[in-house]
This record gives sequence, structure tokens and C-alpha cells, in this order.
Amino acid sequence: MSTESMSVTHDVDAGRYVLTVGEATAGYAAYVQVGQVRDFNHTVIDPAYRGRGLSVPLISAALDATRAEGFGVLPSCSAVAGFIAKNPGYQDMVR
Repeated sequence: MSTESMSVTHDVDAGRYVLTVGEATAGYAAYVQVGQVRDFNHTVIDPAYRGRGLSVPLISAALDATRAEGFGVLPSCSAVAGFIAKNPGYQDMVR
């Protein structure tokens, strides 16, 4: 079991939520904001971190923060769409 710390931060200027593991950027979920909707259009996990299920906490944190800020989502990224399909508690955010 890894003891590396993991966090997700919002890089507003870049339009993405960034997943950090230890000191390294392990991935991100990018979006384009149009009015009150964030179009999550690209999710990337660095190849060195793939296979560890890291897209789940990344997408979850991004959607939780987006909900808290009062925005809806357009899941044009297949990873985000698949996450929402498996986690219907986020379905109400889809616009």
C-alpha cells in the first residue's frame, strides 16, 4: 500500500483540476467553462500512474468542487461520462 499523499487542486487559469501524488503531477481533468456549465473534455493520467484507479478520486473531486461552486457539467470526456454513469449521484449535474 502506497503512503504517498494525494491531493486535487483547481487550476482556474488553466481550466483544470490537477491530481498530485507526492510531489508529482499525476494527472488532470480539463474543462471549458461556458456560462454556468463546465464541459469536462479531457482527462489524463500520466502513464507512470496508470492502473492505480487515480481517475476516480480526480474526477470525483472535480465534480464535487464543480457542484459546490454551483455549476453544471457537460461530460464530453469519456472518462467523466463513464464515471457519472457508474455514480448516479452526479447525474443531476449533467446539462
